[in-house]
Amino acid sequence: MALTKEAKAKIVKEFAKNEKDTGSAEVQIAILTEEINNLTEHLKTHKHDFHSNRGLLKKVGQRRNMLLYLAKKDIKSYREVVKKLGLRK
Repeated sequence: MALTKEAKAKIVKEFAKNEKDTGSAEVQIAILTEEINNLTEHLKTHKHDFHSNRGLLKKVGQRRNMLLYLAKKDIKSYREVVKKLGLRK
């Protein structure tokens, strides 16, 4: 259920601003999105796993706050991240 080191490294490489960037808002949003997608798949088969459901809701809230921060700080970067991850329709 948790992200592997390889999967996380791939996400960091794709969304990082430079090679040492691991904690920027863009990277954090991408990692949270991957974790949310994994939890969503898990909950499709385990409908009564309420502890994981709470974790999912917390991650969605974290991502939402990060997206609001990024939109205020750098709207261009926000639009790129949203487009790459396919978050808005």
